[in-house]
Amino acid sequence: MTLPIELQNIFIHKQKSYKMVLILVLIEEIKSTRLREVSLTKIKERFLAYFQEREANNLPVDAPPSRMAFRWADLPLNRVQYMIDSQIEALSSILDHPNGSYTLGFKQEYYDRWDQSVLDELYQYAQDELDTYYAPPQSDFSLREDLLNIMSSYTQAKAQPLTGHPLAEYVRKTVPEHLKSLPFIHNHFKVQGSVGRGNWATIPWLAVMYPQITDTIQRGVYVAYLFSADMQHVYLTLNQGLGEARSHLGRAESTTFLQERTKEIRAQLPENRMNRSDDIELNDGRLGDDYQTSTIAYFHYEREHMPDNEQLITDLWDAMDSYMFYIESQAITPNTVWTTVVHDEESDEDFSTQIRDRDVQETLSNIREYIAQRGFYFPAHLIDNFYLSLKARPFVILAGISGTGKTRLIRLFAEAVGATALNGQFRLIPVRPDWSDPTDLIGYKDLSGTFKPGPLTSVITEASQPENRNKPYFICLDEMNLARVEHYFSDILSLLETQSWQGRHIVTDPVIPAATLELESDLERYGNLGIPENVYLIGTVNMDETTYPFSKKVLDRANTLEFNSIDLMQLPKLREESQQVVEAVPVEQSFLRADYLQLIDAYDHYADLITRTTERLVTVNEILEDIHAHVGFRIRDAVCFYVIYNERFGLMSEAEAFDLQIMQKILQRIQGSQSGVRRVLVKLLRLCLQDSVRIPSPMEDDDVFWAQWDRGNTPPQATYPQTAHKLVDMIVRLDEDGFTSYWIS
Repeated sequence: MTLPIELQNIFIHKQKSYKMVLILVLIEEIKSTRLREVSLTKIKERFLAYFQEREANNLPVDAPPSRMAFRWADLPLNRVQYMIDSQIEALSSILDHPNGSYTLGFKQEYYDRWDQSVLDELYQYAQDELDTYYAPPQSDFSLREDLLNIMSSYTQAKAQPLTGHPLAEYVRKTVPEHLKSLPFIHNHFKVQGSVGRGNWATIPWLAVMYPQITDTIQRGVYVAYLFSADMQHVYLTLNQGLGEARSHLGRAESTTFLQERTKEIRAQLPENRMNRSDDIELNDGRLGDDYQTSTIAYFHYEREHMPDNEQLITDLWDAMDSYMFYIESQAITPNTVWTTVVHDEESDEDFSTQIRDRDVQETLSNIREYIAQRGFYFPAHLIDNFYLSLKARPFVILAGISGTGKTRLIRLFAEAVGATALNGQFRLIPVRPDWSDPTDLIGYKDLSGTFKPGPLTSVITEASQPENRNKPYFICLDEMNLARVEHYFSDILSLLETQSWQGRHIVTDPVIPAATLELESDLERYGNLGIPENVYLIGTVNMDETTYPFSKKVLDRANTLEFNSIDLMQLPKLREESQQVVEAVPVEQSFLRADYLQLIDAYDHYADLITRTTERLVTVNEILEDIHAHVGFRIRDAVCFYVIYNERFGLMSEAEAFDLQIMQKILQRIQGSQSGVRRVLVKLLRLCLQDSVRIPSPMEDDDVFWAQWDRGNTPPQATYPQTAHKLVDMIVRLDEDGFTSYWIS
């Protein structure tokens, strides 16, 4: 069976082995007494006995806090209370320990829903996590070899151009991928390597960052390998950003600030093997001194005496353990120099399933199965495409003839990740033909000056609540082109361009300007309300004589997925009794949230992919210039984000992903009756075909060529087959009717 949602992520942030042991001994005591609430004294006895037994048997075991005792055998029972209290607080979402009481148990609301099998599975879950925790970290690569390769090659590489250098690719991409494969560095972390931009850096680095703390080494706390300028030393450090402090406080004051912060953080961290002195030497004058100021703790390695791979992995594990301890102590509060670090009110967000990069495929497979078992069939890549489109930008258009399941896809996809109309995370908004301004979506002031929120504002208000920021909200604008989209939706499109990071979340500028709100209550509720990162806008459109066309302003800001290829023989399948029913699995918001807002955010890690994709777009753009349909930087960035996510998650080949992006971001811009339009379509078709295929002119009656593209026939081999099929449809329509458009099929 699957653990209840409230139990699935309780060990994501480990604070040594204490959490798992506390759960084990609590379940053992509950089974022994058959009570929900058990004696805290008995829990302490079992807790201490567990560690003393492992210590006595010479098994791997966390040492007790050094300020209490050197061995578990010497630790008195009354000193265990402090250790257990911190774990109870960390597990407060599921544990019940009233103030001043002498009992501990699971919360009544959960315990009443669980049967014995849940406790048995939770016990095994804790045991498995302990086995994994105590097992030596394994790796399918040699970290020792990675570090030595960098140190032995870097000095020589600096004499050569940086652009396209193999060592730059190795540091920026290969080594981060190696580090991300380690079991204790999962998708919660951003792993980045740098050798400089434009010119080789004097001190290259590899960093592991927790995005909710920082996504850059310029601020916040992170783990980093720092290589000395002479490449004779490398330091594995727990470090803090310099750049942001410098820009706000100046050099002298920021140095004092960082020194004080270093002392504070060192005092918070548990004792381990990391060195906490200031004796770090990078042999680069002022920059080396800066890193000495910002370094909290470190391991030091000499090139000529590099430890073995197992020791290096163990050291990195210890550094990450200290980092996670720091993260938990901050309650996920972003670290900036101009704000006081306080408890974040959003740290009490609901638990939901965390998704790693490596788990995205499995999650999408679960979504497909969920949809199929409810009697609906969509091609596999359509679900992947829909997901990547939402990930690249939170505005997607589903286009096609009526009755193809556009609205149903949105609803079922949302249900599969835990968003339904009943819990308020899915909202269907039918667009009316008389909508002529944003008030129908956003709201208006009545005669008394009170603001009356529209349906979109209502959803945004709910999604912006601290307890909901980790849940995805889907808004389906049904038949969105029954009215002119630019008239009622242009304000929202403009707001999406203002997305920026504010602390740990992405938001836009306010939906309702504060100056337009008269009442204090409205100002408090709506005055600073932007579109949050967890709101996804999906429009459905039918292109016929009753609807309006789209402007380029709309098309530039959305991926347009087409629903025109229909197979009526896709009938619902009866579910075999032995087949497991696929249930909805609520996902954590980061499954869908954009990880990059600007191309520079992804450039260090995906420079080659971005370059290849941009070169292909340049070729396409040169063709489009003939009819003034070429694209700008917004579309370039959106296409690059899409192919980057695709490569990260391993969903399609690079060519398949780019094929879909030409379909969804480029071809909608082409329409008309001029001969120039046909020339552009033919040039694009030649670009898509692998062989030098001759395409007939409009004066030729060559049914054989065009018949190859009919359903059931075998068309010529194409690098981009989806785009090629659509281009053929558009060319045939132009030849037959004298006018063509992406929307006419």
